[in-house]
Amino acid sequence: MTKRPNFLYFIADQQRADWLGCYGHPVLKTPNIDAIAAQGMRFDNFHTASPVCMPNRASLLTGRYPSLHGLRYNGCRLPLSANTFVSQLAEAGYNTAAIGKSHLQPFTDMPPIGVNADEVADRPDAWRWDDGNYGQEEPGRYTADGRYDFKTPYYGYNHVDMVTSHGDKCGGHYQQWFRERADDWEALHDPANQLPHDYTCPQANRTPIPEDLYPTAYIRDRAIAHLDSCVGDDAPFFTFVSFPDPHHPFNPPGKYWDMYAPDDFDVSLPFDAHQNPTIPMKWLHANWQGAGGQTTPQTAMMLDEQHIKEAMALTAGMMAFVDDAVGDIMAALTRNGQLDNTVICYNSDHGDYMGDYNMLLKGALPFRSITRVPFIWSDPENRKAASSDALASTIDIAATVLDRVGLKPFNGNQGKSLKPVLEGAAQVRDDVLIEYNDGGRRLGFDKPARVRALVSPDWRYTIYKDQDWGELYDLANDPQETHNLWDSADHFAIRAQLAERMNQHLMAQMDESPLADRLA
Repeated sequence: MTKRPNFLYFIADQQRADWLGCYGHPVLKTPNIDAIAAQGMRFDNFHTASPVCMPNRASLLTGRYPSLHGLRYNGCRLPLSANTFVSQLAEAGYNTAAIGKSHLQPFTDMPPIGVNADEVADRPDAWRWDDGNYGQEEPGRYTADGRYDFKTPYYGYNHVDMVTSHGDKCGGHYQQWFRERADDWEALHDPANQLPHDYTCPQANRTPIPEDLYPTAYIRDRAIAHLDSCVGDDAPFFTFVSFPDPHHPFNPPGKYWDMYAPDDFDVSLPFDAHQNPTIPMKWLHANWQGAGGQTTPQTAMMLDEQHIKEAMALTAGMMAFVDDAVGDIMAALTRNGQLDNTVICYNSDHGDYMGDYNMLLKGALPFRSITRVPFIWSDPENRKAASSDALASTIDIAATVLDRVGLKPFNGNQGKSLKPVLEGAAQVRDDVLIEYNDGGRRLGFDKPARVRALVSPDWRYTIYKDQDWGELYDLANDPQETHNLWDSADHFAIRAQLAERMNQHLMAQMDESPLADRLA
């Protein structure tokens, strides 16, 4: 090829790996994303660095775990001084753009939950923040008419079309655009005006917002416009297209609302399928049976089978809209003659329990439903269908993109390039580390949960800070993680081996950057 490849990177929000046709979903149809997989590598054992939005998105950009990059849990912020692979691409001459959800800084102005008053008292942090602009995703920036003048570069992106939050009431540039185009925008946002429906699952809302004014449509159209603007540009592009769906609330617009029916779906892994539920699972079950409700709308919960099937049907509708948008964007890429030199990626920031053990949403329990996500890489150098069982992580993306371009990752990057796997190697790592840090007390924990999980081809080993219990699952013989072997005397030896390996990973959570420039 005459120049470095372009990149078109699609990412969905809160989509588990098996919620795509090409990953084997028996009901959901995703022909456009499947078409990308039919001309690329589908990674079947790809895991998040952290199964929650902000930390994992920061890990994607930096190739570093939350412990190092600093955005440890939702509500934190990624330091503007952090290096990203997008910054490296921009410095190498790439036209870099982020269209849709970014979530590298908080997009609400609400205080944290589940934290004691003395824990948030006015006292200095260990680090002094720079004087940079850390409020660009906050709602107050987008209340005025017109378009907020977003200050770039933004973690390496030189063009930003910001969409914040989820559902039909997203903020950011989308919100300003929506108000300009809908004279009755306040009525369209009023829950009292939702369209009639018979769903009773939490957060089901039949939005009156038409399809062409829904956030997915905005992101689709802005992405196409940006790709059109790149035609004739000698610079290669990296375009990050980030959909806030299929994240709850459950409100697919127009025809997507009833595209799927609850009876199309099954709850194949109910709570009773787990042989020895952990303490948080028991807490969730008791909370459900006692009608305890959620701490926040984002907090994991248990629901009955009908409510879960309703959530599945509405999630499928949202996912169908995303798939249609992907198809339209791909058509524009082809029409513009850009496809032949563009790497196409599809990914998600984390999954959703989506009915496993009657649970919904995400939380401190790192089941594969929330840690295993889709990752597809379609490269113009080899547009052939393939799949790989190689273990891979979100932290590997930065190193892989840079390797494909011919750039070295910055010092302190913790990822491994997946380029050898793309070229036929069996694997590049023996296991992956997954971090989870909560910002408040939930699910029965007496303090914000701190969780570390180690996943190998055959095992998942999980420790919880200050708890005398943990998890050990034999993935080879129990891939659905139904039997916790933590207390099994027959498995103490493997538990010890995995603990030693975990210690190696935890020792590696020391920042190797910057390098010393003096002997002493």
